[in-house]
Amino acid sequence: MTDVAMGMLLPYADGLITSGSFLRDFAAAAEAAGVESLWSVEHVVVADDYEPRYPYASSGRMPTVSGVLPMPDPLELLAFIAGVTDRMVLGTSVVVAPLHSPVVLAKRAATIDRLSGGRLQLGLGIGWQREEYAAVGAPFTGRGKRLDECIGAMRALWRDEPATFVGETVSFEKVHCLPRPESGTIPIVLGGNSTPAIERAARVGDGWFPYTVGPDELASGAAQLAKTAEVVGRDPGDIAITVWPGSADPSRELDVDWVRGFVAAGASRLVVRPPIAKADDLVRLPAFVERYQSDVLSRL
Repeated sequence: MTDVAMGMLLPYADGLITSGSFLRDFAAAAEAAGVESLWSVEHVVVADDYEPRYPYASSGRMPTVSGVLPMPDPLELLAFIAGVTDRMVLGTSVVVAPLHSPVVLAKRAATIDRLSGGRLQLGLGIGWQREEYAAVGAPFTGRGKRLDECIGAMRALWRDEPATFVGETVSFEKVHCLPRPESGTIPIVLGGNSTPAIERAARVGDGWFPYTVGPDELASGAAQLAKTAEVVGRDPGDIAITVWPGSADPSRELDVDWVRGFVAAGASRLVVRPPIAKADDLVRLPAFVERYQSDVLSRL
C-alpha cells in the first residue's frame, strides 16, 4: 500500500456549510472515519456575468450561479472546525490572496494555526474573476506580484520579532504580529495549473494543489515543478502535491486505475468529494471513507 493521505472537500451542497450543527457533526464523523484533512474554498462574491471566462470548464461558466451555492469565508469555517476536531489538517483550496491585506491574512491564519495546535495549511491562489476584484476594490492586474509579496510578507511576520518587509505592494518596518504560528510558520500550498502557478509553487511553496487535471497533466506539471525547484536550489521532495482526481472526471473518483496515475505522477494526498447532497446523507460518510480506503488507497 502506498502511503497516501485522504483529504476531503467540505460539503457545500444545499447550504449545508452554513449550518453549524451539521458542520460540527460532519467534521466529527470525518475525523472519526480517518479522513486526514478537510479543505475549504473561497469566493468573496460571484458575479452574474463575468469576464474572463471560468478557466476550469469548457463552457467558460462556473457549475453554479451566484446565490445558489453559499460559500462562507474559508478561514472562519476552519476556525469553527478547529474547535470541534483534534487531529485533522485544515486546508484552504484556495484563498484568493490578492483580495486580502497580507498583514491581516497573516494574523488570521496564525490565530487559527495556534488555536488548532498547528494544523493549518494555507492554500493560496490569484483567482480569475475580474468582477470579484472590482467588488473588493483590489487591482486585477499585477495580482501575481501581489501574491508573491503576500507570501514573503506573511512569512516575515510569522518568523521575525519584530518583522520588516519592503515590497512594491506591501511594506512594514519593525512590527510585532502576535500570536505567531505554532511552529513559527504555516505551510503554504499554491493552487493553479498555469506555468507561472507551477513555477511559483516550485520557488516558494510548501505544496502544489492543481485543479481539473488528469494524470498525464499532473505528471507534466510535476516534472515542471521538479525542474524549477532544482534550478532554484530546492529539493522537489519538499513540495507536497495534493490533487482532487474527481475534479477532472467525477465518474472515476473510485476507479483505482485512474487514481493510481495521480499517485504515480507524484501526488501524496488525494482529495475526494463527500457523497453528501443533503443533511440526511451524513450517515453515508463512514461507509464511503471505508470504501475509498479499501477499494482505492489500499490498492495503490
